[in-house]
Amino acid sequence: MISTKEQELNSKQKDKKFIKCVVWDLDNTLWHGVLLENDKVYLRENIVNIIHTLDNRGILQSIASKNDRATAIAKLEEFGFKKYFLYSQINWNSKAASLKEVARLLNIGLDAIAFIDDQLFELEEVKFTLPEILCINADEIGNILDMPVMNPRFITEDSQIRRLMYISDIERQNAEKEFVGTGDEFLATLNMNFTISSAQEEDLQRAEELTLRTNQLNTTGYTYSYDELNYFRQSENHKLLIASLEDKYGSYGKIGLVLIECQPKSWIIKLLLMSCRVMSRGIGTIMLNHVMSLAQSNNVRLLAEFVPNDRNRMMYISYKFAGFKEIDKNGNSVIFENDLTRIQTVPAYVKFQVTN
Repeated sequence: MISTKEQELNSKQKDKKFIKCVVWDLDNTLWHGVLLENDKVYLRENIVNIIHTLDNRGILQSIASKNDRATAIAKLEEFGFKKYFLYSQINWNSKAASLKEVARLLNIGLDAIAFIDDQLFELEEVKFTLPEILCINADEIGNILDMPVMNPRFITEDSQIRRLMYISDIERQNAEKEFVGTGDEFLATLNMNFTISSAQEEDLQRAEELTLRTNQLNTTGYTYSYDELNYFRQSENHKLLIASLEDKYGSYGKIGLVLIECQPKSWIIKLLLMSCRVMSRGIGTIMLNHVMSLAQSNNVRLLAEFVPNDRNRMMYISYKFAGFKEIDKNGNSVIFENDLTRIQTVPAYVKFQVTN
């Protein structure tokens, strides 16, 4: 049921590396000098442009520095840089420990992180402990904007405001920690608006970006180019659906994608993915149940392909919870089917709309 081309795409995906977060050291890296020895440090050449450019490309940034936190934060504020760094780890822990914490808090893979430091010892320690991370010597900072892993093919609306969306996520997380009540009661306070629509041409850059960037909450790992997605968008034998979410804290952006191959008597979900930032919002369940409702109304069988890897078990569980059952295996791929007898309604705390 999986074509040779799709298998090749899946294989190529494993060879691609896309940096989602650049983590900076401070002393003699972001700036010249050692802050605790002399607070008259000065910024590295062209660093302002580099930080602004990475931010505009949708690449997040953080800090892993052995330093006094209050002193370093004050200096970052003085330079006007503090707002660009998420979950900064300024402490006396090992750099490897700090990088693992950044990955955990951002909910991204270690292989999506680049670490920049001037100390060979620190770089070697990270390479040994966390070999997935791309380590860059501070001497090479002038070249990083030209590195292929730092150059996404498209700069979308979502990528340009990615840092701001993560800042909104931090506000949500803080509110959730302080909230007294059940999880559903908290979600009801968010005033969520969830929209699923047929992908339009203006959505395709973001759709391609989603297939390249989303690894954990991704059922197959297939990547599709802009042109391929445009073909599916216009094909009578496919449905390409894109989802967006917003709440009282702001927009999450375009956070989900579904590709369905429509045969006369059966539909096959070829790809279902969603951003890790909405994992706890129940959005995947709503997306799946919407597809199930569409299949039921069109009186067709609903099948789904699933290609397991070391990150996407949550999507396997999502299929199982939604009532999908394994009916076949094809190489590394599992084939699911849903009998469409148990379609859940949209939770009352979500305003759900479908647009064409």
